Amino acid sequence: MAGDAVELEAGQRKVRLSSPGKIFFPERGFTKLDLARYYQAVGPGILRALRDRPTTLERYPDGVTGESFFQKRAPKNMPDWIPTAHITFPSGRSADEMCPTEEAAVLWAAQYGTLTFHPWPVRRTDVDRPDELRLDLDPQPGTDYADAVRAAHELRAVLDESGLRGWPKTSGGRGLHVFVPIEPRWTFTEVRRAAIACGRELERRMPGRVTTAWWKEERGEKVFLDYNQTARDRTIASAYSVRPRPNAPVSAPLRWDEIDDAVPQDFDLATMPARFADVGDVHADMDDHAYRLDALLELADRMEREQGLGDMPYPPDHPKVPGEPKRVQPSRARREDASS
Repeated sequence: MAGDAVELEAGQRKVRLSSPGKIFFPERGFTKLDLARYYQAVGPGILRALRDRPTTLERYPDGVTGESFFQKRAPKNMPDWIPTAHITFPSGRSADEMCPTEEAAVLWAAQYGTLTFHPWPVRRTDVDRPDELRLDLDPQPGTDYADAVRAAHELRAVLDESGLRGWPKTSGGRGLHVFVPIEPRWTFTEVRRAAIACGRELERRMPGRVTTAWWKEERGEKVFLDYNQTARDRTIASAYSVRPRPNAPVSAPLRWDEIDDAVPQDFDLATMPARFADVGDVHADMDDHAYRLDALLELADRMEREQGLGDMPYPPDHPKVPGEPKRVQPSRARREDASS
């Protein structure tokens, strides 16, 4: 039914694709071959986003309507020409993750049903010091992409005042991601502290519109800046990744002057190749820059010193950190206090 295997070229390599006719997106009729050809078309762009980064694969072997799983450990059948990096998770466990260094690695992953690539914000040369500050603007119920755009413009101003430049992209849903290339000199903890300071400053400038509240019950109809996306082992879908939704949207890199008029739903597996052929990778120059976080870390220190704003809750899978506030839902904490 799905047809005989085909071979696809990527650079100097050929990658075998079995069952090319298997339907991966029933609503649009996109096949496994369509997925692989999409990644061929945007190869230089997605490789720029993944190059030398430990990468988790979000796999849908039977398409978007089938079962899925996140593959963190490099598969045993991975070709020896794809390097790995040894990473440590918050639990203390560790693993070897694939680190794409050529476009053929992306096609190889597509052969095994990988829709979305989740790269760490580090390179395999130093897996404990991020080289990207990643800021996730996530519209909460009652808000939408237009709200994320307003927040992104103010976020751009915050970054600019801190001597930083961000590169925006759609999330593949209603949100926006802004990535800042940084020097790999700070730990995950320090980068997360910078993200928290950035979020709090944005929250101060846009009261009622932006929140850093970790607990959903406290967020309201606002755009949530998810500072915990900078915690160790938390990743954000790469630029050009296909997202597992019925219409096959992709995370689309944008220029700042495009975000207001952009319609996230317009960027998908069918349309992005034409855009890429027309304008190329609009984030291609990211690797030419590496900024410092000193100003944001100084802002974090000042917020703690003058306003008592210290650390914030980590994700539930992280071990408790000294100085972290109580990791319990506020409404539950109030009930426990009332009953004690």
